[in-house]
Amino acid sequence: MSSVTSQSVTCGICPRGCVLRPGETGFCGVRHNLDGRLVPVVPEEICALAIDPVEKKPFYHVTPGAAVYSVACAGCTLRCRHCQNADISWSGTAAVRGRRHSPADVVRDLRQHDCRWVAYTYSEPFAWLEYTLACCRAVCETGAGNMLVTSGYASAAAVRSVAPLVAAANVDLKSMNDRFYREVCDGALAPVLRTIEILQAAGTHLEITNLLIPGKNDSDAEIAALVEWVKTHPGPETPLHFSAFYPTNQMQDVPPTSAATLRRACKLAREAGLHHVYAGNIELADGSNTNCHNCGALLVSRHRYRVLENRVGQTGACPQCGTQIRGIWS
Repeated sequence: MSSVTSQSVTCGICPRGCVLRPGETGFCGVRHNLDGRLVPVVPEEICALAIDPVEKKPFYHVTPGAAVYSVACAGCTLRCRHCQNADISWSGTAAVRGRRHSPADVVRDLRQHDCRWVAYTYSEPFAWLEYTLACCRAVCETGAGNMLVTSGYASAAAVRSVAPLVAAANVDLKSMNDRFYREVCDGALAPVLRTIEILQAAGTHLEITNLLIPGKNDSDAEIAALVEWVKTHPGPETPLHFSAFYPTNQMQDVPPTSAATLRRACKLAREAGLHHVYAGNIELADGSNTNCHNCGALLVSRHRYRVLENRVGQTGACPQCGTQIRGIWS
């Protein structure tokens, strides 16, 4: 059995708390022990970059139709068996060679492409925390905004370090069942709930995504438990996105999510009192439209990721009854 040496270091970025001897790399594959110092294996190296509509993240209550500069490094704090980006999430930065892209490069591209946001996405932005923080600081200086698309599986200290720099976050709340997290994701539920609470307390705009996997987390009881927690904690005005699963990675024997399942989930959430419930990854009538929760007026009409009409404007108020809609509209 290997022993812990005087030069061993403990990583505090995710709940695993990897203890690394000199030369060892953590679970995420992103940082290693270099002579008693915890440093990224490959600093400032990205593996994915794209210009996306904000709706694709998904954010439906953040400047509808805006262009988002999306960036990712390799690595993740979880190992979800159904991960669709396992080629970059499951491999560390030494295995997935990208290209050097500094925070200054991100700011240059942001201006060049006239994007209003930078999204840290595709893999897990907390896994590559050093890069996420550096880019967030540089972007804040330009007046543009930062957004996280995250599993939320991070330490409280890591979340608190990022929260003041992030205007919006979409957290993938996979289930309210800790067993699901352990068996399907090699993780745990409690840290994810804590991440949501920290972001909420910091004033970050929150949207929640739940991927419904047939036979795994799509029962009425599972859905009801998740909806009740969202309603009680971040609150009933928090946008909740139900997404359809498609066979991938290590779960190719599981069938895709049906439209009927998404309709059922949306119905349960709305009946339970959530104000803004959406269906993603599958086309449902009105599944992506935003309506006023007070008078029912159509506020934002969408087709897939395209905004057809935006009646909220920059005020965030329903033009019919004046009700304020939670989000970032200007």
